[in-house]
Amino acid sequence: MIRVVKGNPTPEELAAALAVVQARAAALASAPSGAPRVADGWSDPARVARAGTPRPGPRAWGRTYWPA
Repeated sequence: MIRVVKGNPTPEELAAALAVVQARAAALASAPSGAPRVADGWSDPARVARAGTPRPGPRAWGRTYWPA
């Protein structure tokens, strides 16, 4: 059961949110039980890694993690 805790969604917004939840549940239900899950792109360290090493300088520590 899904309950709206905060806010007043329109019927269209609520239907869109439920469609996403149902699609996700259907995708997980159709996957084989022993199949490994595909890693989410947000958790991939390569997403924020830079191709080269940062150049030395006064703020080089800040460029070691954050993409340009």
